[in-house]
Amino acid sequence: MEGFGGLFGDPDDLQRRMAEFAESMQGQQKLAWADNAIQLAVAMTVAAINRINVQGNAEQQAQQIRQVMATVFPEAVTLVREARSGLQ
Repeated sequence: MEGFGGLFGDPDDLQRRMAEFAESMQGQQKLAWADNAIQLAVAMTVAAINRINVQGNAEQQAQQIRQVMATVFPEAVTLVREARSGLQ
């Protein structure tokens, strides 16, 4: 007997297509999550650097920025790493 009076065709074919659609949606969700995580990592880094009130000569300013990056960058890397692992 065909499902729904033959309205949707072969029930096995319909089930296979629905499974393919669900798998495709999962892949898109993982990609969107990864994109959001990467965007958050970039925004977090930019925001932290923008909050620095750099003072002194060029070397002192560079050191101040490096100190902030040493704090923020590991967190940003963690976000990106987790985003990438979610895609695999």
